[in-house]
Amino acid sequence: MVKKSLKNISSSKDIPIPKKLLDQVIGQEHAVEVIQKAAQQRRHVLLIGEPGTGKSLIGVALAELLPKEKLVDTLSFANPHDENKPLIRTVPAKEGREVIQKSKNEKGLGGQNIFFLILALIAVISPWWIRSHYAATDGVVAANILFAATFLGGMIFLIGIIIMINMSKRISLKSSSPKLIVDNADVQTAPFFDATGSHAGALLGDVLHDPFQSGGLGTPAHERVVAGMIHKAHMGVLFIDEVGTLHPTSQQELLTAIQEGKFSITGQSERSAGAMVRTEPVPCRFILIAAGNLDSIKDLHPALRSRIRGYGYEIYMRETMKDTPENQFKIAQFVAQEVTKDGKIPHFSKKAIEFIIQEARRRANRKGHLTLRLRELGGLVRSSGDLAKSEKAKLVEVKHIVKAKQLARGLEQQIADRYIENKKEYDVIVTSGHRVGRVNALAVIGGGGSYSGIVMPIESEVTPGGKSVKFNATGKLGEIAKESVTNVSAIILKYFGEDIKDKHDIFVQFLQTHEGVEGDSASLAIATAIVSALKGIPIKQEFGITGSVSVRGETLPVGGVTAKVEAAIEAGLPYVLVPQSNLNDIVLEKDQLAKIKIIPVNTLLEVLEHILDWSNHKKLLAQLKKAA
Repeated sequence: MVKKSLKNISSSKDIPIPKKLLDQVIGQEHAVEVIQKAAQQRRHVLLIGEPGTGKSLIGVALAELLPKEKLVDTLSFANPHDENKPLIRTVPAKEGREVIQKSKNEKGLGGQNIFFLILALIAVISPWWIRSHYAATDGVVAANILFAATFLGGMIFLIGIIIMINMSKRISLKSSSPKLIVDNADVQTAPFFDATGSHAGALLGDVLHDPFQSGGLGTPAHERVVAGMIHKAHMGVLFIDEVGTLHPTSQQELLTAIQEGKFSITGQSERSAGAMVRTEPVPCRFILIAAGNLDSIKDLHPALRSRIRGYGYEIYMRETMKDTPENQFKIAQFVAQEVTKDGKIPHFSKKAIEFIIQEARRRANRKGHLTLRLRELGGLVRSSGDLAKSEKAKLVEVKHIVKAKQLARGLEQQIADRYIENKKEYDVIVTSGHRVGRVNALAVIGGGGSYSGIVMPIESEVTPGGKSVKFNATGKLGEIAKESVTNVSAIILKYFGEDIKDKHDIFVQFLQTHEGVEGDSASLAIATAIVSALKGIPIKQEFGITGSVSVRGETLPVGGVTAKVEAAIEAGLPYVLVPQSNLNDIVLEKDQLAKIKIIPVNTLLEVLEHILDWSNHKKLLAQLKKAA
């Protein structure tokens, strides 16, 4: 077996694309193993994970593993005993069309063709006979008048007969010819249907409304039956992403379909004539691939989840994979797959592939890992390819990717850039000088692979208080952010309890956070601002800071560190303090690293030593070191 390595390639064109879809799944080895077992034993699967981690690809790959020879066509027949209960029959795939054609042939014109021909001949010949007969006895004028009257009358009579017979034929065909509601004649693999966001009718089937319900003009009930995706996915795969968004009633009926392996079709609207129709049970033995994020679980019907868990598997999709040479090649394979799938963009050079791998490190937000949120990474691949194609380049180079990152920035990044620009314009963000009680905290907006950093100034003020110390935090804070302020209060009480007891109230404000603040990554900044305000020690405004802090004063890691440091660079901050445990999570280009000094810290005391101006408070610093 040849060891896969980037050393053996010059561009993504040299990377072979696996023929099987399951082999194109990147970094989800556990999920692939489970899917193979699910295909063999026809088990249901619940995939939980962030968007863009390969859930839908896994569903399609499962359908590819299933055998095709068991596929059937489903037909709806008229019920001679109860027109509102159409009969359902199945035949092997491709035979459904033959049944329909055979039925139409049996109900053809037969001897009626000769009858029509005789009528047509009489209608055409009789006016001429009348004209010649009466021309000799009553004159030419009278003969012509009789000719015209006979000809027009004959034509009207003939047309009327044809219309009546055609209507009779149509009604006869409707009442007896079956309808093919599931057609697998052209299906090459086991059916795969993506029912994400489908309404009840599309998912479970429907019976259409009939506006002509009287006078013999109505459409027979079996002709109005429409199969749902659960029926079309019979012996195949039904994929539903964000399954928790399905209406509880639809979830319950989906459960019934899974349990019984068949489900009757009825009209979904109570005010429709279709609501009176209910077919015989229609086969729907499918494998359900339900997907969603962690929040979806609470909205998932308990019985439906129990059924999946009892008769299938639950998988939590990985968001990152270890940064090894083997996994780096998998990212390169992903690039080649995206180029091939797009079919319009050029291949990537080796250096461009290495840059994409570096971008995968940056987006992982975790040291020693590569991101598996590949949908966003695929967007960068296509944007870079578009730029290269517009320049008529043979290969996508690093310069195209760099330019694409600027042109195809996500909404979060555009909002973050505008946020920093506006705050600097109105001096909300200060990047020089010293100020008491004011600190430049670093935060992120977005989530997952769409983190974008912002600089979020925090100010604190200490005022005379009542009998107990009170901490007040403002700025549209979320629950976790409020809890982080409370945790910081324990540290302040530990270091300065005697100074503030019975004397002060402490206020903390997140400046102009109209969009709200959530998370505890500003804990270090909050503690710094409070200490500065309490003791009147200026804070160096050229520092940015991020990180959480424990009640014992130790720094804790936070997410989105790379995006936060990039925001500090964008704002013009020359220094940034980050938790020591986050240091290896930061992935920056060389030109970015040259613009900023990253200082790792382990404790709150280290933060205070770096960021506060101790010129006139050296004695207090010594006391803090002793207390720590």
